[in-house]
Amino acid sequence: MNASTSLSVDETLRSALAGLLDGLPARQAAGAVERLIANYRGATPTEAPILRDRADVAAYAAYRMPATFEAVRSALEAFADAVPGWVPGGHVDVGGGTGAAAWAVSATWDGERPVAVLDWAEPALALGRELAAANPALRAARWQRSRIGTALTIESTDLVTVSYVLNELTAPDRAALVDAAARAAQAVVIVEPGTPDGYTRVIEARDRLLSAGFHVAAPCPHSAACPIAPGTDWCHFSARVSRSSLHRQVKGGSLAYEDEKFSYVAATRVPVAPAPARIVRKPQIRKGQVLLDLCEKDPSLRRTTVTKRHGDLYRAARDTDWGSSWPPATEA
Repeated sequence: MNASTSLSVDETLRSALAGLLDGLPARQAAGAVERLIANYRGATPTEAPILRDRADVAAYAAYRMPATFEAVRSALEAFADAVPGWVPGGHVDVGGGTGAAAWAVSATWDGERPVAVLDWAEPALALGRELAAANPALRAARWQRSRIGTALTIESTDLVTVSYVLNELTAPDRAALVDAAARAAQAVVIVEPGTPDGYTRVIEARDRLLSAGFHVAAPCPHSAACPIAPGTDWCHFSARVSRSSLHRQVKGGSLAYEDEKFSYVAATRVPVAPAPARIVRKPQIRKGQVLLDLCEKDPSLRRTTVTKRHGDLYRAARDTDWGSSWPPATEA
């Protein structure tokens, strides 16, 4: 998808989210977000959804959907680069709530496709359906109440996304969900918070997808074991998110943006052309040189230094981002 189309999806989503808060006092919206954040950091309810009503969902969607959208879109763009020409004919978003991942898919690949969003929270699904009316690619989407757990079945489709869901599940439910996604889809993209625990859950899911016959498309440039020694570090990336007035009110500060940290794996049964290497830390720009931390095909982790004497490659290094493929396609 070209950048202008993707930007249009982003702007449409932000406009739709802004409309949700009309008539909802700012203090009430901020209070709902703070309570929901506290609940999500605690034990996950087994019966009642955390999002209780439309006010809860509206506040939380306005606060969290832009960050989820940007993180999932970043993962999908890396995946799309590794499977050039492949376009999902259908999409199922598991635990999708108000549909951020569905919006991210529509920003990554042009056209309409059958879309199903599965979630346990009926108020979230209702609001997602309302928001989707602003996006032509999602107007026919199906919003289905489903308990995400060992009994979950996923209809056959090309792409399954699971974003910010595994952290809410027990270990057996996580395993069952990943296995169900692998049985149903040609491609599975899983996104979790960019924390050590989030990375651990992603690695567990990655291992299960590989055991099911999938190949890793991104972020790893290989389908071998992760070269990070367990407990020493974690692989994560960053997506920049424009902050709304609600973000600033809840978190304080005046910056117009924040950086959403996330871990992910994108795997598929179709042939892949993964990155030659992936930049796994923010590039360090120093006088006359750029230091890049890379995950390579070996698999191994390596730091490389690109200096002015490398000419075009140095200029590319100064412009590259954390999470990007390296070297640039023209240099590969």
